[in-house]
Amino acid sequence: MKKRVIAWILGTAMAASVVLTGCGGSSENSSAGLELLNVSYDPTREFYAKYNEMFLEHWKGEGGEDVTITQSHGGSGSQARSVIEGNEADVVTLALAHDVTAIEEAGLIDSGWLDEFDRDSSPYTSTIVFLVRKGNEKNIQDWDDLVKDGVEVITPNPKSSGGACWNFLAAWAYQQEQDGDNEEATKAFMKKLYENVLVLDSGARGATNTFVENGQGDVLIAWENEAYLSMEEYPDDYEIVTPSVSILAQPSVAVVDSNAKEHGSEEAAKAYLEYLYSDEAQRLAGENYYRPSSEEILQEFSDQFNLDMNLVTIDDFGGWDEAYQTFFDDGAVFDEIYSE
Repeated sequence: MKKRVIAWILGTAMAASVVLTGCGGSSENSSAGLELLNVSYDPTREFYAKYNEMFLEHWKGEGGEDVTITQSHGGSGSQARSVIEGNEADVVTLALAHDVTAIEEAGLIDSGWLDEFDRDSSPYTSTIVFLVRKGNEKNIQDWDDLVKDGVEVITPNPKSSGGACWNFLAAWAYQQEQDGDNEEATKAFMKKLYENVLVLDSGARGATNTFVENGQGDVLIAWENEAYLSMEEYPDDYEIVTPSVSILAQPSVAVVDSNAKEHGSEEAAKAYLEYLYSDEAQRLAGENYYRPSSEEILQEFSDQFNLDMNLVTIDDFGGWDEAYQTFFDDGAVFDEIYSE
């Protein structure tokens, strides 16, 4: 079984994937008094496993006490609900701002979290691309190729996955540009796209495993970083296709203030997220195929990323509150086109 499948299986259990102590080693039964739980979304497992070691070295160098850091991973929406229902996260590093706002509205995160850290509390970004099998037999080049007869699409479910919401909005933006903002025509396009979806997994990593490990589908609509990880692991088996229109995907981070206060971890939790903006962590993000939020460091990865992509933003949809209400709430556009 491949290493990322193993990581995915372990990560589906809350707080199961990585535990580190202040000296950088792993420990199932650490005696450290201070603990941090990072509840994150699916594709960040590999990045945070490395980042935790980097942060702990920095934290100890600054005179910080021993900390045990634990990760939990799953679909972003599902992870947000788990925190609301009692998963005692000290920090969340989720796929989109709406999921963090849901935790805020439950009274667990103080208002104003979006401005607590730089760049709307988004220390790295990504975008949405296509992953196809080597040779691209179906000649998939853009979103309109995904609605052709006989094309089998893999994408997660926007009801549980933040990445799936970004996927949906990128496809919608493409078709709106083609249709001249004709909403009914765009709905018809999206209905056809989801009729071609072979498997609707609950999270982005599950969708990747369906496509890569299980060999299902002709194309995976993927986070850019997930596509690159698949290419790294199987360099002779897959290709990345960049669509003509995509979206600037901005994962969000926040301290879960209520839990951190109760745990006495406020200082460490804030430092954990602040250090994501350091040059060292920004380069680590780039090395793990996330786009650094630092423009200067992003340019260091200009040979890796296509920095000339046509990217819409969530602001083009009126922000996440409006976008979620329009497209993903119960009875909204996704339910309308998918139930049909």
